[in-house]
Amino acid sequence: MKPIQRFYQLVVIVAWLLVPGSCTYLAPIPSNSIPSSTVVLAPERSPLSVETTNAAQVAQQDIWTQMRQGKGYVVLLRHAQTVAGTGDPPGFRLNDCATQRNLSAAGRQQAVRIGQAFRERQIPIRQVLSSQYCRCLDTAKLLALGTVKPSSMLNSIFEDRKTATQQAAQARQQILNHRNTVGVVVMVSHFVNIVDLSSISTQSGDGVVLRANQQGELEVVGQI
Repeated sequence: MKPIQRFYQLVVIVAWLLVPGSCTYLAPIPSNSIPSSTVVLAPERSPLSVETTNAAQVAQQDIWTQMRQGKGYVVLLRHAQTVAGTGDPPGFRLNDCATQRNLSAAGRQQAVRIGQAFRERQIPIRQVLSSQYCRCLDTAKLLALGTVKPSSMLNSIFEDRKTATQQAAQARQQILNHRNTVGVVVMVSHFVNIVDLSSISTQSGDGVVLRANQQGELEVVGQI
């Protein structure tokens, strides 16, 4: 590069640095003119993802606080992880776990952790209800949150929806009856049942927190 060209480039750079608000654009400098020791800094990471994560954590903590201090809260808990498969094998029987799709080893550990989360946060448990299916009963027992009461209103409606309306009505009434009561009712059930009651899709081990308002309508408080 000729001396006069180098001098002109240096003048342009100095002028750019001295003009307020001029840092929105800088003309490219040939790569062969940048010393090898120069460190190019990457743009700062946007804090949006961090703020979103923090907001979600605060919201979840608030749900736990509400359940610990409030009234009328019900957790619709989907059973923990199972062995591979969908639904149950043909000809399964409710009174024979060997004929059903059951919890996997990971699912059993997951259920224990879920129960521990409730105890660590000192959530008062009023009642634990469960579908009569073995994967739900095992999940409910492994929570170790109290005596488990099997309830047919929470049984899976995945393969047979003849009683779906009746079961949903019974579950809604259970939640409504609990409206002004201290302590949380945990209902361990299935994906389709939870969708019917809350319109929320869940993964294995997820919980949807509900309560009934003064008009007798179910309100989704959040998810855990």
